[in-house]
Amino acid sequence: MTEALRAAGHDVLYVAESHASVTDAHVAALAAAEDRIIVTQDYDFSEMAVRDGAIKGGVVLIACPSLSIFERAVRVTEVVAATGEELRGNLVIVEMRRVRRRPL
Repeated sequence: MTEALRAAGHDVLYVAESHASVTDAHVAALAAAEDRIIVTQDYDFSEMAVRDGAIKGGVVLIACPSLSIFERAVRVTEVVAATGEELRGNLVIVEMRRVRRRPL
């Protein structure tokens, strides 16, 4: 996923590369401090964003577990390219056949 987004020209910070074993709250704070959108398969981030209001910059939730890692990377890269700045301030749920968006 990281490499596919980087290859498409996106500035990607993969937290596991630079911050070993950090909490979700730390990832959210880092994203806010660096004005980044969180791309994840972890549903906890969508709950933090919607229920708790803890994430305002944007969350892209990858919700297509039946796809291979390669297929998920292709799908997310396509959605990011097509959605662009509309990712900001939204929870974007990427499913196999549709994309849902909810303002944060």
